Amino acid sequence: MTDQLSSNHYNRDAFDIAIHPLEIFHAIEICSWRYEAPFDCYNWPAWEQMKKDEIEFGDSVLRASQYVAVLDKMNTLIGFAQYFPIAGVTRLGLGLRPDLCGRGLGPVFTKLIAKEAIRRAPSNEIDLEVIAWNTRAIHAYQQAGFQITDTYSRSTPAGFAECHCMVYFP
Repeated sequence: MTDQLSSNHYNRDAFDIAIHPLEIFHAIEICSWRYEAPFDCYNWPAWEQMKKDEIEFGDSVLRASQYVAVLDKMNTLIGFAQYFPIAGVTRLGLGLRPDLCGRGLGPVFTKLIAKEAIRRAPSNEIDLEVIAWNTRAIHAYQQAGFQITDTYSRSTPAGFAECHCMVYFP
C-alpha cells in the first residue's frame, strides 16, 4: 500500500475521508476483509453467499438505502457504515478495514459517520451497539462523542454476548 495510511507514521489530523455510495466492488472487498481473533466475529460471509441470500449489503435495495463506503482522498476503501432506521433512531453499524484498526483512526472515522447520520435524519437519536469486551472500539466511540447508555445481553452470530448501547452526544 502506498497511500497515506501505509506507514505507522501518519498525521491523524490529515486523515482525509469522505462518505460515498457503497458499490458492488466495495462490498466484494469488505467480504474479503479478515479480522484477527477475537475480532474475527466481525468477518462477513463470502460475497457470493451474501448476494445469493440477499443479506445486508448483498441486497441491492438495502445496500443503496442503508450502506455507504468510506474512502480516503485516493478513493481507497477504508471502511463502511450502515444507517439502520428505527422509529426516532438511526442505529449505526460500522467497520474499519482490518489493517487500519488500532492506529488511532477510529474517532475521526466514527465522527464522520455520525455527522452523516445527523445530516440524513436530523431529528433522530444516533446510536450503535458494541460488544462489551471490545474496549478498543468503545474507547474510539467515546472519543467521537458516544456515551454508554445501556448494557444488555443479546444474540450475536457467535452466541449471546453482553453489549453496550452507545448514544451520540455531539
